[in-house]
Amino acid sequence: MEDFDLGIFYWAGIVIACFSSFLILGKQKKKTVDFLLAFWFLIIGIHLVFFVLFRSGGYLKFPYLIGFEIPFPFMHGPMLYLYILSLTGRNTGKKMWILHWVPVLMIYMILLQFLMLPPQDRMAVYQNKGKGYEVLSDVIKFLMILSGILYVGLSLLAVRKYKKEISDQYSNTEKINLNWSYYLIIGIAFIWIAVIIRNDILIFSMVVLFILVAAYFGISRVGILDLPIAVDVTGEKEADHNVAKYQKNSPGDNVIQAIYEKLVSKMKYEKLYKDPDLNLNHVAQLLDVHPNLLSQTINSLENKNFYDYINRQRIEEFKRIAMLPENQKYTILSLAFESGFNSKTSFNRNFKKYMNCSPREFLKSQNLTLEE
Repeated sequence: MEDFDLGIFYWAGIVIACFSSFLILGKQKKKTVDFLLAFWFLIIGIHLVFFVLFRSGGYLKFPYLIGFEIPFPFMHGPMLYLYILSLTGRNTGKKMWILHWVPVLMIYMILLQFLMLPPQDRMAVYQNKGKGYEVLSDVIKFLMILSGILYVGLSLLAVRKYKKEISDQYSNTEKINLNWSYYLIIGIAFIWIAVIIRNDILIFSMVVLFILVAAYFGISRVGILDLPIAVDVTGEKEADHNVAKYQKNSPGDNVIQAIYEKLVSKMKYEKLYKDPDLNLNHVAQLLDVHPNLLSQTINSLENKNFYDYINRQRIEEFKRIAMLPENQKYTILSLAFESGFNSKTSFNRNFKKYMNCSPREFLKSQNLTLEE
């Protein structure tokens, strides 16, 4: 009964993986990230089919399939990493694809001698628990674990780098911070831990759960519903090309100071920070300076990135307008939106970061009572 229930569970995962793939491919305006996710779901679905067949003794009926499932675990790390790169606006060209799929091809090459054996001979090896191929099996398992650790690490670094870049360019990052991608990375990490433990039932049960999480976030956040996709923070090639030049050839303290004074004036009299979609490029255009130079100015004189600088301005604006008698009829959140924040979460997080207390605690210290 337990095996029957697990079988249904695994087949449900296969159906969800395949259905999610076809759902994404049916989208009218597909992006690279959509193709990657759809392809990955198909790979996961096929991998689960192999597992279900072999777990139920299906290899007795399909002995010619034996061995072809071994390299599949090496596919998930590259797919995760390429998916994350695409989400964060990185260019995943043909060379990148080939580079990360080389290990998969190498595993197939290593297994070539075994795969060329007659199906009945391969079945005999499986029935004797890999007898005669113990060393090869241990080597592949070691490389499998190494691959998992490597690609989980690379994916975490890619998201971390992206979050730093958007903080340097955007004043509100709630919709593009990709925090949900950590669920995918952590999910893959847990699966690799199960691989180390060598418990197949645990591994593929977690794979089914991973499919559910990946399908939900992959489709609802960046796919078929046409919700905002992660902004390409590497799109401005000219800006990237000139980063090194600005770092090597310092514009001088006088130039930096002049830009800073113009920036402070704009913030004071035009209150640019009230625009919830304010970004570095827009401010640079208003000041008629290069975005990298503006970023350098903020970093050197404020010791902050663009995100922190603008949100500090918003906090100060909130404090100012919250103390005005005519604003006591408004809620805390409405005044936060008036100050330039676009969400309650962002407002509370930034307020605590700069004031070391919650908005309500601050207002209480000022003998002010505003509704949430």
